[in-house]
Amino acid sequence: MKTREDVKIINQGLEDEMEVSGYRPCLWKLVLVGVGAVCSGGLLLLLLYWLPEWGVKGTCTHTSLSDAHTLLLRTKDEFRQWFRVRVHRMLAPGRKPFEDLDVKPRGQLPNGDFGHQVCSVPDEQLPQEQQVWIQYFTHHSFRYYWNDAIQNFEFYQGLEDMKVSCAHIHSEHSHGLTKALQDYRRLFFGENEIAVKVPSLFKLLIKEVLNPFYIFQLFSVVLWSAEDYYYYATAIVLMSVISIATSLYTIRKQYVMLHDMVASHSVVRVSVCRGDKDTEQAMSTELVPGDVIAIPANGMVMPCDAVLFQGTCVVNESMLTGESVPVTKTSLPSSGDEAARRYSMEEHKRHTLFCGTHVIQTRFYTGELVKAVVIRTGFSTEKGQLVRSILYPKPTDFRLYRDAYLFLLCLVGVAGIGFIYTIVLSIMNKVSAKTIIIESLDIITITVPPALPAAMTAGIVYAQRRLKRVGIFCISPQRINMCGQLNLVCFDKTGTLTEDGLDLWGIHRAEHGSFVAPEPGPAEERLVKSTFMACMATCHSLTKIEGELSGDPLDLKMFAATCWVLEEPTEEETALHNPLMPTVVRPPRRAVTGDSQSQSQVQNTSCEMGIVRQFPFSSVLQRMSVVVRRLGDKHMEAFLKGAPEVVAGLCKPNSVPQSFTETLESYTRQGFRVIALAHRQLESKLSWHKVQTLSRDLIETDMEFLGLIVMQNKIKQETAGVLTELRRANIRTLMVTGDNILTAISVARDCGMIRPHENVIVADAAPPRDSCPPCITWRYVENPAQTARDDQGAQILVEDEMYHFALNGRAFAVITEHFPQLIQKLALRATVFARMAPDQKTQLVEILQGIDYIVGMCGDGANDCGALKRAHSGISLSELEASVASPFTSSTSNISCVPNLIREGRAALITSFCVFKFMALYSIIQYISVILLYWILSNLGDFQFLFIDLVIILIIAFTMSLNPAWKDLVRQRPPSSLISGPLLCSVLTQILTCLAFQVLTFYLVQQQSWYETWTPQSDVCNVSRASSFSDRHNGTTSHDHKNIRNYENTSLFYVSSFQYLAVAIVFAKGKPFRQPSYKNWPFMLSCVGLYSFLLFIMLYPISAIDNFLEIVCVPHDWRVTLVIIIAANAIVSFMLEILIVDIILWRLVFRGSQGANGPRESSSGDTPQVANDSWGALFLSRLFCQRNKPPKVLYRHLALELQEDADWPPKPSTVTYAAEAQPHISATL
Repeated sequence: MKTREDVKIINQGLEDEMEVSGYRPCLWKLVLVGVGAVCSGGLLLLLLYWLPEWGVKGTCTHTSLSDAHTLLLRTKDEFRQWFRVRVHRMLAPGRKPFEDLDVKPRGQLPNGDFGHQVCSVPDEQLPQEQQVWIQYFTHHSFRYYWNDAIQNFEFYQGLEDMKVSCAHIHSEHSHGLTKALQDYRRLFFGENEIAVKVPSLFKLLIKEVLNPFYIFQLFSVVLWSAEDYYYYATAIVLMSVISIATSLYTIRKQYVMLHDMVASHSVVRVSVCRGDKDTEQAMSTELVPGDVIAIPANGMVMPCDAVLFQGTCVVNESMLTGESVPVTKTSLPSSGDEAARRYSMEEHKRHTLFCGTHVIQTRFYTGELVKAVVIRTGFSTEKGQLVRSILYPKPTDFRLYRDAYLFLLCLVGVAGIGFIYTIVLSIMNKVSAKTIIIESLDIITITVPPALPAAMTAGIVYAQRRLKRVGIFCISPQRINMCGQLNLVCFDKTGTLTEDGLDLWGIHRAEHGSFVAPEPGPAEERLVKSTFMACMATCHSLTKIEGELSGDPLDLKMFAATCWVLEEPTEEETALHNPLMPTVVRPPRRAVTGDSQSQSQVQNTSCEMGIVRQFPFSSVLQRMSVVVRRLGDKHMEAFLKGAPEVVAGLCKPNSVPQSFTETLESYTRQGFRVIALAHRQLESKLSWHKVQTLSRDLIETDMEFLGLIVMQNKIKQETAGVLTELRRANIRTLMVTGDNILTAISVARDCGMIRPHENVIVADAAPPRDSCPPCITWRYVENPAQTARDDQGAQILVEDEMYHFALNGRAFAVITEHFPQLIQKLALRATVFARMAPDQKTQLVEILQGIDYIVGMCGDGANDCGALKRAHSGISLSELEASVASPFTSSTSNISCVPNLIREGRAALITSFCVFKFMALYSIIQYISVILLYWILSNLGDFQFLFIDLVIILIIAFTMSLNPAWKDLVRQRPPSSLISGPLLCSVLTQILTCLAFQVLTFYLVQQQSWYETWTPQSDVCNVSRASSFSDRHNGTTSHDHKNIRNYENTSLFYVSSFQYLAVAIVFAKGKPFRQPSYKNWPFMLSCVGLYSFLLFIMLYPISAIDNFLEIVCVPHDWRVTLVIIIAANAIVSFMLEILIVDIILWRLVFRGSQGANGPRESSSGDTPQVANDSWGALFLSRLFCQRNKPPKVLYRHLALELQEDADWPPKPSTVTYAAEAQPHISATL
């Protein structure tokens, strides 16, 4: 599809959608670039390397994609990244991987291994007419091939590209591939290997050194060497070498770890099926989509994605999901409606074995192999795409980093002013051209601090270490800063907010279409032979691994309540007996004697049942079922369990009690998890082989309703406290669960997510049916805290905004499709999302991000992987430290990790701001000193630069990052941008303060009575030590060509050194996001030590230090004056930061404006001080034009509009149709 002329779209509709345009080399452009590169000393080549778009357009001309030699790719996401790729060509027998080579007009493809060497096959073996040239390019480990039909490049994912049905896979792809066809497909799909190549140190070094920052440092070093600043240049080179070496070590270590993780099981030997009977051993790297592999009985680690079409497997998918509960995979349906559907890996994942997952064991039958068809290989697999997301991560979209570049550009602008100033001043003073060039360029190197990147990273590294100490592991350190800005967190329910395990509260059986009285459990003698008990004992996916029952926790609890026994026959037993019952369940053998024992054995035998076939639980269908045969019976039975609403819909209406809805609601309102059971007796003519081919739709119909199992899912003891803490911190919380909506609402009330006095409005949406348009029914859920409440009282609460929306997955799907204008309104106030499928959770996160929320997601890793990856900060509650499903993984299985992570994120974010402000002030302070000294044709000395940069700046920058996080989460959030009012005011006031005191010092020293142009013979110190001081200097320095030693230099050096320390202490703020600085003993020790040292050498000069730092002796009175100036500077800096920035701007102006822009909050936490400050906030916010300023984030803008909408929220029991939603929404939005 064309978007512009000769610009095509690849990966359309996918996450990595890109624009692609073609280019071919242009000779005259290449010549011009070559000349420019020579004239610029290679800088032009560096610029073209940093900017791929310029590199391509500067050397090539635009052409069609079919004729292109070079392609320019641009992502269509918010980052709009450019990539340059080369087009390659290969010779192959066909144009597409799934072409049938046997129907080639020029004859059969000769047998033989072509592999990647097909191009070199002699012409007599492969006719030239049968070979075609195919263009392709490789980008991020994916290979894209040219398609003449669509005139674009396309990516071949695997067997899914053929758009085959499940039945077609059984009929056409279950026999395997010939060797020739396998070799042909390998041309397109490559080796089946997730190859993480560890780059050589040399390649990593070149890539690292070509970073713009290091190029700038190289320029600086060359310049300083030209000025004979060898010591400082050497120190910078040493710092750069250490930084590069550390970076190379870290990057290579990550590559090696990823390579080892991927390579540990990536290459194995597999049994490949050729035809129905023949199998051969091959390496897994040879597999291609369409191959058929046999899964061994003792299991294996899957080397590819494959769909099971014969047999059953028990699989551990913890590598993908973080959940170590074994999953049962069954064979793909071969008949019925489900078999006619197109195969989709997402829809049929209960039949799909994913690459990297561990097949623990297989369920097999006599003489039959467990077989699977290879669907995807290499990087196309689920594991391969996870590895790609680690190898090629998206840039971190965080305003701090964007603003940092803008701030650096501002510093470059300041440097430009200094550059011009230096040139003009030097020309006026008739300075030599060489000196003018060196000194003007030197100004630029001063304004960009060399240690800035390392200092900015320090806070994140320290936070990562602290997180590791509390059991939170991070694979994406840059996201720690994002955690400091979280204002909304989505929680999964089961296993996250509530306990992982469920306790059986009781059962509620149904007989003859009505409920009997609730019973505490099924383990009663009279229920042993009941159908209800048989359903509980058989309808599960449990298996025995090394003698221990393993499977879903709910299934384990339910089966344990029956006290029955599960037995799985061995391979020998299966071979000797009729293989109808691979898994058997029976009641326990009781320890009785005599006639009772024989009677018990007869009873056990009659109750013994074999599980003939399983249809595993599907989160989409919200149910599972089994087909069983009772020992001695001729007919089979089907048992079903699942969500009560779903099960009731599959049952005969007369078997469902009339009080079903009321009974279900009574349980779910109390927070119980309810599961419904159903039963059906199948026709006696059904054989075992016939059952194996039946679709579940034919079995799961016309069921008899058996009753309800009521499970108690206890809330974790930490949950309520954490949610309260988050609410006090003004962080919104949501519940996203697969459970029943009323159960979810009850749990939300119990844990404090919905407070007792707040209303819940359920949005129940229905899709279009017949002539009825889609509609939403607004239903108000009864509030148990206020049983007696009239409509008027309810309306008062709603008007006070004490309401929450709740909706289920079905309603969510209808609203997003038919009511897109409403979804943002609902997202603003919705708290409970129930019956949500995994992809809907991801979609919800995207919607919340679309209204400018910074979203966190906390889940147990089972069905939350997509949402965990999509959120700004995903936290997986799993014991697997190396989980790759989310940026953060907690080893503790409760949500207490969330506030810990936010606290550390806020601390790291504030640390980044503090360090950046400090480094910016450091460069400006040094810039001011140099600009003033240039006025008298002087400069700071080499060792003065060295002392400032190494002793003061590096020590302070790295120790000021050590403040731990503050113990409490406060309501106030740290700013997300450097370009914000308070931060800019803070930096500007400190710059003006430092400028004022340096200018004052520079002026006052020249007004002193003893002032003169300094020479080695100058004697302005006290008489007692004047002669000796002069003698020392006469003996050491006779000439000072650079005019370093003078009174202005010495005075400014002392004042500026104390200014660095003053702004460091001013900026190193603690509460409310970090611990106070006095608890950061390395920082305090450094500050005290440096203050003491500087005061000592200023008041009591030591000749060796004076000589080293190139400072001169000044009178004692002037030293005392300098102390007064330094003290006054520190006091003014502190007062300005505390009074203007912290109190006036932050507390009154900007906080007040945020409150005005946001939705109304409860005022229960307001203090008298806040009320007293309101007049000041009003006055100052008007003064700073903040009062009527519209909110910057969309969710605040929506909240303001909804406050003025009289029709929102909808009234109880009203219905909104799709036809009337459009004009209503357009009027409000």
